[in-house]
Amino acid sequence: MTDDFDGRKRETLRRFAAIGAAAPFVGSASADAGDDNETREAIRGYVPTTPGAHFSKLRDDLKLGTGEAQYHLRTLADAGEIESAKDADYRRYFPAERFDDLDKRALGYLRRETARGLILALLRDPDAAGADLAATLDVSRPTVSATAAALEDAGLLDRTDGYALTEPERLLTLVVRYADSFDADAVAFADEAADLVAYDP
Repeated sequence: MTDDFDGRKRETLRRFAAIGAAAPFVGSASADAGDDNETREAIRGYVPTTPGAHFSKLRDDLKLGTGEAQYHLRTLADAGEIESAKDADYRRYFPAERFDDLDKRALGYLRRETARGLILALLRDPDAAGADLAATLDVSRPTVSATAAALEDAGLLDRTDGYALTEPERLLTLVVRYADSFDADAVAFADEAADLVAYDP
């Protein structure tokens, strides 16, 4: 069982390390050695392809121990290769100097299932009402209201007259660019996004 887990961990690290080796911030990679090098390369690959992932997701996806993940994240942050931002519940990780504060908040909410579903629903149908959103997401109206309030506090939604995304182009771009790191619905949305923005004079 342990050998099988170690094999899967090594395979996961190698896959993301290959991405990390091609990433734009590999400056300190040659100074690393052995497993530390492979683990840091994996994080270098993971963070740019999954920006906004919180600590537990990164740790679990890369099959790292808690202390191991903390050590390597701290090392990369100290080297100026990655940065983190705290939202209401989580510390989220990003490649350094790649995203502004609003992008970071947007990616944080896109990594939450209900918030992402609400954003996708409004990108698909900007006129959707609360009842429509609750039915689409299969959640209660209070859940829609609470999620909408959080998005409003983050500067991503305006509830003055219904539900209106304040940065639809930015959100659409982030969803399409990182769809594979979200879920199947985001991938399906990315596939249909060209139709949503088609220009028809």
